[in-house]
Amino acid sequence: MKSSQPQKRTEWFSVIPDKIPEDVTAADEALFDAITATRLSEDQQQRVAVPERVVHRQESVLAIHWHPEYVPMPLIARRIEAMYPDKRRSLIIPTQHNVLTACGDYAGVEIDCYSRGFNQKVQLLLHFVRSRIEDADLLKSILAHTFKYRSSQLFEFMHTLTKPVEARIASAARETGANEALIDFTRVYIKKISRLLEAKGGDLPPEMIKNKILRNFFDGLREQHGDTLIDRVQTFLKAVKTRVKAEFPLHYFYRTSEVIEEARALGAGIVIPHPEQFWPILLADYDVDGIEVWNPQSRKYTEFLIAVINQKNRCGGLSKRNLLIFMGDDTHMAEKTRAPEVQDQEKAAREIGYQPAWDDFSIRKALIRAGANRRNVIQEYEARLGQ
Repeated sequence: MKSSQPQKRTEWFSVIPDKIPEDVTAADEALFDAITATRLSEDQQQRVAVPERVVHRQESVLAIHWHPEYVPMPLIARRIEAMYPDKRRSLIIPTQHNVLTACGDYAGVEIDCYSRGFNQKVQLLLHFVRSRIEDADLLKSILAHTFKYRSSQLFEFMHTLTKPVEARIASAARETGANEALIDFTRVYIKKISRLLEAKGGDLPPEMIKNKILRNFFDGLREQHGDTLIDRVQTFLKAVKTRVKAEFPLHYFYRTSEVIEEARALGAGIVIPHPEQFWPILLADYDVDGIEVWNPQSRKYTEFLIAVINQKNRCGGLSKRNLLIFMGDDTHMAEKTRAPEVQDQEKAAREIGYQPAWDDFSIRKALIRAGANRRNVIQEYEARLGQ
């Protein structure tokens, strides 16, 4: 017979410790060192080199929107070869955030810029024949300036909690239900991370100093403090980050037209990613080669975007060349180096060149009308990059 007594339920706020040491402990420092390490262990190398899925009968692999982060290219190449055993033709170009990165004969970058016409930060994918970026001093200066915004945003993120910026905290707390105890718990550890960054930041690779440090550090506290509390902290931090990013000054970035002009001078191909996140860019008639109609973050309007491209091609545009249809996998390879239990499962599931929308029956009808498939896009874009 079941007991008639009500089951005791543990509320999330009941697991918040009363007192956390404010000084950085040896355990804190060890955790920080672990999450900022870029040298991969044997287990991590195995996770990268061996894919979870093998895609048979895909002869063309198109991947022009993905992020190697700190994962070595030879490991990434092993994963791609293992995942696509029937590959005959490919165009695989990395697009690190605001850092030119090369793979084989090509190099690429995903750059943040500012479109003044609709007052919004947007992103562009730039792709180059590798030899053309050797003397790209101006572009590299633009990228170096833009690259710094991600680290400056991290410090603004931390200052929001440590200074603090009460309006942002209050707004994020209302949205997520965070109480004072949870905010105080979060703040203690943010201060520790801040002190560790001050002490060790000069020795870290610049690409490690970004918002992910906070997420990864708190994930490292799960064994000590439990999933329930850390999940609540992560939800609260995500809300704070959203507010920090929304208030970041747009004049920090170079204008989209300036970036396009310099990229074209170097023979770059240019693709608009994530159009549903900043749809007004479709109205700007920028000189670009194509538009990304699908990726794991942006797949709600794929058929509509294909129709938009068809319409633009019929009417003609600034570039005088047909816009190409692209799909991006937006893979972040560093996610695959993390232990499975703390991976962001949505991000971890992404794979370089894995874009199932190309083979989706309803979407294929629109693609056929547009005369677009992986092989055709690879052939045309390679020709443009080689001009």
